[in-house]
Amino acid sequence: MITFQEKYKNNLILLKSFEFAKKVVQYTEKLEEDRKYVIANQLLKSGTSIGANIKEAQNSESKSDFIHKMKIAMKEADETEFWLFLCNELENYPNTEELLSEVFDILKITNKIISTTKKG
Repeated sequence: MITFQEKYKNNLILLKSFEFAKKVVQYTEKLEEDRKYVIANQLLKSGTSIGANIKEAQNSESKSDFIHKMKIAMKEADETEFWLFLCNELENYPNTEELLSEVFDILKITNKIISTTKKG
């Protein structure tokens, strides 16, 4: 059986967003253990949606459809950034610095992909 990493080894943004989603799932599981369900649920939805939208963009019907789906992924990344910043500001929440660093990278790469696609 082929793995996600094997299938998409040449697609940096898909790999980064997939690995990020895995870490978000693990982080939100910790939050749920501490009964922090509301933020865990919001973060889980937005953090895993980034990669799902990027994956969906790979099968877009046109250049404008691709850009639209990538912009949705960026919006989800922005929302995820918000929840991660909030977690860092709240008492008794695990640190999110590593996740923030990764979402910043995803935002930069996604933004570059969109701007390059618009030019091309």
